[in-house]
Amino acid sequence: MKHARSDGGDLPVFDDSRVFDDSAGLENMRQLIQLRWIAVAGQIITIAVVNFGFGIHLPLRQMSVVLIALVAFNIGSMLRWRSHHDVTNGELFLALLVDVFTLTAQLYLSGGATNPFSFLYLLQVILGAVLLRAWSVWTIVAITGACFTGLTFFYRPLPLPINYYGMLFGPYIEGILICFALNASLLVIFITRISRNLRAREARLADLRERAAEEEHIVRMGLLASGAAHELGTPLSTVSVILGDWRRMPAIAADPQLLEEIDEMQAQVQRCKSIVSGILLSAGEARGDSPVATTIRTFLDDLVREWRDTRAVGRFSYENRFGEDLSIVSDSAIKQMIYNVLDNAFEASPGWVGLAVERDGEALKLTITDCGPGFAPEMLSQLGKPYQSSKGRPGAGLGLFLVSNVARTLHGRVSAHNRPEGGAIVTLELPLESIILEENTADGV
Repeated sequence: MKHARSDGGDLPVFDDSRVFDDSAGLENMRQLIQLRWIAVAGQIITIAVVNFGFGIHLPLRQMSVVLIALVAFNIGSMLRWRSHHDVTNGELFLALLVDVFTLTAQLYLSGGATNPFSFLYLLQVILGAVLLRAWSVWTIVAITGACFTGLTFFYRPLPLPINYYGMLFGPYIEGILICFALNASLLVIFITRISRNLRAREARLADLRERAAEEEHIVRMGLLASGAAHELGTPLSTVSVILGDWRRMPAIAADPQLLEEIDEMQAQVQRCKSIVSGILLSAGEARGDSPVATTIRTFLDDLVREWRDTRAVGRFSYENRFGEDLSIVSDSAIKQMIYNVLDNAFEASPGWVGLAVERDGEALKLTITDCGPGFAPEMLSQLGKPYQSSKGRPGAGLGLFLVSNVARTLHGRVSAHNRPEGGAIVTLELPLESIILEENTADGV
């Protein structure tokens, strides 16, 4: 499902019901399976106590068949939901119906509505009210009501011993008390777990809503950057042309100092164009308009050389331990993403910045280290969220936010932690399959 965007495009959103089916629904089904094992154990104990303890002879063979069927269904459920993760309302409804019908069969064999454990129907109704949609709940109510009514007419009477006649009140009350304890205990256990699942679901939904808001924020930043790029493109191009004309003027061409200043001005104009383009790409695009075929070593060596030449860093430590080189597709978004992390490290630690490159399985891993003050604990817990910064100025804190979103679009991830000796470490991990050229795979590289 998508929402319309102001520029005619679409913004991705999430489907709440899908999240419920995939996560909370699966957890609820697992809780039902656990509850069913408790029910099996409870039935075995109850049958044993009534038959051998109270001397009330029950149809053990028929009741054992019902128990075996319930165990077989639960084992099948365990195997199914171990490999399937999409649980629907209908499947939860069917699982509760199985529990209702097996309870009905056991009650039919042991006194029908006169059995005090018939109040366990209320447990099924309450579970349905918690787990199911409205139509399913009312269907469960109707079915349990029909089963209970039917058990008042059709059932096998309990063959009570002679000494129980005239004192049925005692065993019946005892059964009700036991049934009440079972209902209360199972409801507390199950409802507590369901509440925990619902809280986890709400946390996931809140996280998804926040991510959707961040993505919308990125789109808006992209639109703003796009407008700025178009507006700044013309004056920057005009300045570049004028500087070129000045450079060819005889009076300036004969003055080496003026030529040097013009060269510096042209370099700064080009850098302005590169910065505007980088902001545009980082704001909403993971791949640039002009990707370039290169290799990992060449791309990183050129990036480091350019970054070091344009920043007055005291000492820069660069280690490339990637191993066998690979052909990749490079563009400005990836370059700008690494630049942002290096710039943050440089601002925190102008005297020293370190960059280590290595291959971690099927991922490119870049580790940027500095010896600055490190991250505050609240910043580490909110890594990748917008406007999380210690710089104390308006608009700060977008660097790692943009880096995280570009990495996420490339199916990578960003992590950070503080060094025990002082400073911070930011790690970028990008899957190689997101950046390597297809011929690498074809050639078996």
